[in-house]
Order: sequence, then C-alpha cells, then structure tokens
Amino acid sequence: MKVLMINGSPHKTGCTFTALSEAAAQLKTHGIESEIIHIGNGSIPGCTACGGCSGKGFCVFQDTVNETIQKAKTSDGFLIGSPVYYASPNGSLISFLDRLFYAGGSAFAYKPAAAVTSARRAGTTSSFEVINKYFTINNMPIVSSQYWNMVHGSTPEDVKKDLEGLQTIRRLADNMAWLLNCIDAGRAQGIVPAVPETRLHTNFIR
Repeated sequence: MKVLMINGSPHKTGCTFTALSEAAAQLKTHGIESEIIHIGNGSIPGCTACGGCSGKGFCVFQDTVNETIQKAKTSDGFLIGSPVYYASPNGSLISFLDRLFYAGGSAFAYKPAAAVTSARRAGTTSSFEVINKYFTINNMPIVSSQYWNMVHGSTPEDVKKDLEGLQTIRRLADNMAWLLNCIDAGRAQGIVPAVPETRLHTNFIR
C-alpha cells in the first residue's frame, strides 16, 4: 500500500515537509510506503471552468496536476499539507487542488485522506477545514487523530520542538495505516463502495 503526500508549501523542505516526513516515517513502521510531491514555487494556474477536462480525467493545463492524477490512481491514501497564509492554505495549493479534484476526482474517490497544516501561531484550523472540504465532496473517508493535524513553528527546527504536534501527526499515520488495512480486508471479503445514484443538480435559476 502507498500513501501519496502533497506538500503545498513553496519551500520544498520547510515546516510542512517536516510534518509530512514525520507521517511518512510512522507509516513505514506499518509497512506502508509513501511519496511526497512538492507542488513547487512557480505559478500554478487556477481552474478556468473551461470544461475541457470533462470525461477525460485530466486537465487541459499540462503540469504537475496531471502528473499527480496519474500517481493518485495507484495510491491508496492521501495526506495534503499546507502552510497557513492569512488563515487559509497557500493560494497555489488551492489552485492546484481545484484542478486536481475537478479533473481527476475519480482517482481519489473512496480512498482515505487527511489534511495537515503548519503555522507560526494561528489560522491552522480554518486552513484545515478548507482542505477537508475537497475530501468530503469526493466520497473520501477522512482520517482523524487525537487532535487537529497541525504543527507550529517558523522553521523546521521549531517544528521538531513541537512534540505535541509531531505526536498528533504520528497518531494520524497510525490511524491511516489502520484504516487502509481495514479497507483492504473488507475488499478481500467482497465489500466495495455502494453504486452511486445518478447525480442530481437542483437549479432554480435558468
């Protein structure tokens, strides 16, 4: 089994990476591999609502979004990490996730996921909620921990001193491993997600 992690920070090995690495190390103790994708610090176009991805499973903009969709197809779970910018995730990550889930949602559906946030001080819970909404609109079980999944500090060295935060991340990884194993055991017994109804849209304005 494999957990795909997305580092939404412009800093490749900063605080968010430190938190995700703690989760990766804990997952390894359960025999679960992981991969951390860094979205980078370049420009990531937002969704233009062009509809070009409809029925195709990929975005018309050829960048790391489509690469991530391909990796998601062979992944079993996901962790998405972000620094806090004005009590919200990094704007580049939001642009990335909008296109990722709109174009490639089927690669993520019914697979466990969790958000991880990093801040110097505050704004973590509101950022946490923003990321979780991508999961709840896409039929994904959300993995929990003993506290909200967040770490604090201005540098990776600070984060390493946040013992409570790192313990929360390790517990998150433990729970991710447990849920992945439960899903795998259920699948072996023939338990699969229910067939969804035809999607309905209630539109009063025409």
